[in-house]
Amino acid sequence: MNKKRVLITGAAGFLGSHLCDKFISEGCRVIAMDNLLTGNMKNIEHLFKLPDFEFDHYDVTKFVHVPGHLDYIMHFASPASPIDYLKMPIQTLKVGSLGTHNLLGLAKDKKARILVASTSEVYGDPDVHPQKEEYWGNVNPIGPRGVYDEAKRFMESITMAYHTFHKVDTRIVRIFNTYGPRMRLNDGRALPAFMSQALEGEDLTVFGDGSQTRSFCYVSDLVDGIYKLLLSDYHLPVNIGNPAEITLNEFAKEIIALTGAKSKIIYKPLPQDDPRQRQPDITKAKKLLGWEPKVSRSEGLKVTLDYFKEALGDK
Repeated sequence: MNKKRVLITGAAGFLGSHLCDKFISEGCRVIAMDNLLTGNMKNIEHLFKLPDFEFDHYDVTKFVHVPGHLDYIMHFASPASPIDYLKMPIQTLKVGSLGTHNLLGLAKDKKARILVASTSEVYGDPDVHPQKEEYWGNVNPIGPRGVYDEAKRFMESITMAYHTFHKVDTRIVRIFNTYGPRMRLNDGRALPAFMSQALEGEDLTVFGDGSQTRSFCYVSDLVDGIYKLLLSDYHLPVNIGNPAEITLNEFAKEIIALTGAKSKIIYKPLPQDDPRQRQPDITKAKKLLGWEPKVSRSEGLKVTLDYFKEALGDK
């Protein structure tokens, strides 16, 4: 009974599954919850044999009940790639609003600490660079990306309301671009798209002129930062990401060199409201959590490439 008990939503997804691994490795009992809209059971099947792991196929936009005590709730349920949230706009808005509301209610009832997964997308197409937590963002609420951006902004707002009004013990992480094993091949974002295209001998598709930037954080670094934030006593949003910024043109060339592909780079029009710059200011994470990323991009990409080769072979 001394083991911490944690509910992880979106547990069969890329980040959620790595969080399941982390909490199991820390000696916790994990209740994994996912409606499998974008999650994949393969990501967590290695955990099913463990006595401290259980899976609940469930949609958190409905009332959430978990019997027994809970110490922590990690709310990571949401479509996260443009392909997914443009295809499922209503579900994306519902999981950020109704889902978050349900889980905050559960945290209040169980007196559990809850950490919600927000995103760098709350900054929109930023006018401030790099992005600090105090920046309020430049988001188009009625544009196609608004369903994701505004769902996450509402998530932060209702989380702070529950903290202030109901005294719920809350944490908010703003996640920047993350990569690593278990990413979906058809995720639609730059890294999986480039890597899949290069491995299959296709040309790499860059949207816009390729001068826009991203900052890629390896998944083990991100999970470490999230875990440290959960155990901290800080309730305002914290950026977790790798500040090593790179243009998409340079990144496409890196992937071509890494894979040894003969691919060329082709250009297509930039989607509406696509951010021109993305780089986290991680001063707060360094100061409050003693956290900064350790895995270099070259190191992380090699591991990710091995995963993509294997995953493409299984197609």
